[in-house]
Amino acid sequence: MNKLEFVDWGLIPYPEAYEKQKAFFETAIEKKIAHETVRNTLIFCEHPHVLTIGKHGLDANLLFPEEVLKEQQVELFRVNRGGDVTYHGPGQLVGYPIFDLESFRIGLKEYIYRIEETIIRFLAEYNIKGEHFTGATGVWIDVEHPGKARKICAIGVKSSRYVTMHGFALNISTDLNYFNLINPCGFKDKGVTSMEKELDRKIDMNDVKSRLLEHFEREFI
Repeated sequence: MNKLEFVDWGLIPYPEAYEKQKAFFETAIEKKIAHETVRNTLIFCEHPHVLTIGKHGLDANLLFPEEVLKEQQVELFRVNRGGDVTYHGPGQLVGYPIFDLESFRIGLKEYIYRIEETIIRFLAEYNIKGEHFTGATGVWIDVEHPGKARKICAIGVKSSRYVTMHGFALNISTDLNYFNLINPCGFKDKGVTSMEKELDRKIDMNDVKSRLLEHFEREFI
């Protein structure tokens, strides 16, 4: 039986989190090469205002030059995950699963689907109907109404030797105005939302972490 190791970094600058995450990732790969057991680790954190662009992301989806981003105190980083451009900031729960997919006997496509399903089941506890969106990763709301479709959770991952890094970004109390700096995940015609916006009430981040961890443990153990 798999057991998830859980780590909570709290609010941490993106570059620091990236280096720490990469260390977990590289250690896991070294263990796989040595035919040793990999500890499946789930990391939760929040970041100060930052934009990240995946390896296939388009600069055209940045709607303002870097000088403007700096004025807004928003950092910009190019990263080696899939997906396009996204925003991270306070009030957004970022999850970095460093998982050995072979230990779950799944491939990358199934892994992404299972993350989406985990978030969907978690949101249902708050009476928010999250959904898969054919042709797009992440968790969405109102997908059957194209003009109303909006993303509540972005997903972008990287894998090597079936070990994963990067992960998901779930909007809890995120200031959604920062998404106006970009075409989120490359979409020009779809919106973004947060749990607090959908429910019109405050959400406790610690409660979110506790409940979401339970869902990950159910899905990946």
